[in-house]
Amino acid sequence: MWIEEVVAGRPAWRHVASGVVFRAMPGGTFRMGLSEAELEAVRAIERSGGVEDTLEPFLAGAGDAQPTREVRIEPFLIARHPLTVAQVRHWLPEYEDDYAGADSGAARLEGDLDDLLEALPFRLPSEAEWEYAARAGTMTLTFRGDGKPGEDQLLDDFGDEERTAAAENAFGLAGMGSVSEICADVWIPGFAGAPADARPRDGDGSRVVRGGAADLYPWQGCDEWLLLLAAARYEHIQFTGVRPVAPLPSTES
Repeated sequence: MWIEEVVAGRPAWRHVASGVVFRAMPGGTFRMGLSEAELEAVRAIERSGGVEDTLEPFLAGAGDAQPTREVRIEPFLIARHPLTVAQVRHWLPEYEDDYAGADSGAARLEGDLDDLLEALPFRLPSEAEWEYAARAGTMTLTFRGDGKPGEDQLLDDFGDEERTAAAENAFGLAGMGSVSEICADVWIPGFAGAPADARPRDGDGSRVVRGGAADLYPWQGCDEWLLLLAAARYEHIQFTGVRPVAPLPSTES
């Protein structure tokens, strides 16, 4: 089912049947959520004149990603980038995408989402796993630091291997924050009472979505860059990308 190889100079696992490339995430602990230091970094961007619209809605909703807490993560595999249109067609041959400009573009699923999730031999990441993977050992606004992320950080087409490799974080993942990516957790505002491990929060209702800055491209000057932040989270309403997760393969796989 799996073959181990090197992709862009880093170890990877390729799912043989579909060709989807996964990276192995190391286990560890991290501080999950929107920290006061990150909020201050956002305010510093505002003070420097880097805000196009107003931060009031973002600041008012900051509690949706708080309080911060230490979370323990076990090793796992996660796809190098969200599934592309071509990759989705491995499981849903009739899949058509109204948003991607090419088969190498990230798939944004709407009515086909449940069908894909049922067909996948993988699972969705929990919020904790997604944020851990996005941060890649950092505690800044994005894995690139506390500066204001720009449109150059967007990546939702993975047909250019050189560009994809250049966009990877320290864990070898590309496009984190660009496309909205659905998680396994049900949407609950804030992290009060959330588990200290990577288990998703269960319940009825919509799931959590992470990222999405490229879904609004070209940007209209409404501070869409905030969706690139590692801690940004919101409720799934419309289309979404899928970045699947799997257990670490055994060496005999």
